[in-house]
Amino acid sequence: MTVTEGLVIPAGGGKHFPSSEPGRNFYLKLLSQQTAGSIMLFEETLPAGTKSLFHRHRDSDEIAWVLEGEFSFMIGDQVSTGGPGTCVFFPRHLPHAWKNSGSTMGRAVFLYTPAAAGDYVEELFERSGAPQNDAERETRRKHHNWEVLGPNPL
Repeated sequence: MTVTEGLVIPAGGGKHFPSSEPGRNFYLKLLSQQTAGSIMLFEETLPAGTKSLFHRHRDSDEIAWVLEGEFSFMIGDQVSTGGPGTCVFFPRHLPHAWKNSGSTMGRAVFLYTPAAAGDYVEELFERSGAPQNDAERETRRKHHNWEVLGPNPL
């Protein structure tokens, strides 16, 4: 598939998916199929203390851009923190994790390029047959070349 026209996703647009965690929400903005696999982008609201898996992806780089709140980031062995405006690059193959380390609700945009790793996120929320338990999620992560490395160290 080749993309032949641009896209405009208005404020509040995209596909909204609430999480099973109270206050956590996902807003899928640009889907892999819309960009011919070039990028996948979503916005997430995260209560204080919310954290990612400690993981790496084999097929995609990831970018996080903090819009609200205070986040901690681990890339390899390096740990840093940042508030609104902080932009983080997680290279493919490098172990990484993040956490809303502030005391308030946080909001961040996440982008995968190419979109391969974002296909897992899309599958969790949008596609029928999404994994329903930990074993199924792990199988799907392996399918999308995600590797969970252990508990989040942040």
